[in-house]
Amino acid sequence: MSKVISRLGIFFIGIPLMLCLVFLNYLNHLPLHIFLILSSLFVCNELCNIFLKKTSLISKKLIIFFNSLLPFTAALAGVLPCFSDVTFMTSEIIVIVFVIEVILLLAYEVFTVEDFGDSLVRMASSSFIIFYSGFLMTYISRFSIARMGNSDISNQVIVAFLLMVYFCDSFAWFFGVLFGKNNRGIVKASPNKSLIGFFGGIAGSIGAGILVRFIWPEIFTGSIVKIIVTGAVISITSITGDLTESVFKRSAGVKDSGAIIPGRGGVLDSFDSLLMSAPVFYYLIKVFYGFSF
Repeated sequence: MSKVISRLGIFFIGIPLMLCLVFLNYLNHLPLHIFLILSSLFVCNELCNIFLKKTSLISKKLIIFFNSLLPFTAALAGVLPCFSDVTFMTSEIIVIVFVIEVILLLAYEVFTVEDFGDSLVRMASSSFIIFYSGFLMTYISRFSIARMGNSDISNQVIVAFLLMVYFCDSFAWFFGVLFGKNNRGIVKASPNKSLIGFFGGIAGSIGAGILVRFIWPEIFTGSIVKIIVTGAVISITSITGDLTESVFKRSAGVKDSGAIIPGRGGVLDSFDSLLMSAPVFYYLIKVFYGFSF
């Protein structure tokens, strides 16, 4: 019953609140950027705690700092042009910061550790956490500067992305509960997930894509096949993101990534699908619709 209430709460309360935050377009979505920076911090902390169950990390404080610096950089690149005529190359700046962070992180291990027996695992795990919870989060930030020619289409792009991901999650759960009792266990990472649930998630994401194309045909132009393909691919990445987090938790022997959200778990439990889908959506709409960021 608690899971039902949690799902309904996300669908009827969480999504509308998120959409309100998106449409509060002040200084290129400054409120959204602040939310993403804070969310990235919580996700990183939860992920560090999960990894520490089984392995050591280079430095948790350093990882969290480097991690939070990435969405902060994306926010600066998106917001500062509001005050000047300077155009920032957001993607390049974020990649540069990420590369420098990884190099500094590895250098920290090289020059501060005397016993290198666990260095391989520490370096790989620490770099991955920054990539997963920091770098991938910046792709959501980049949607805030989406343009079609000289027109700001950031609201529409962010809404399309959120609807595809959350419709996938909600429809997968709904169809799984109603029709998935006899076809569960197809993926060992999450035995309660059903085959019907997967198909429901795909249908939900495609349906969300068709919906946004119907609402904004002047933005999501061309053949409807493009938005159908986008929805189908995003459903796969959303489901994969959810299953990937399940692997994290199963490997560490924990049930939830945290307890900050009642009935839901940690912040990571709500961002797993978004993080995996954001870069895919970013590149798909650049290719299909020619949007600039």
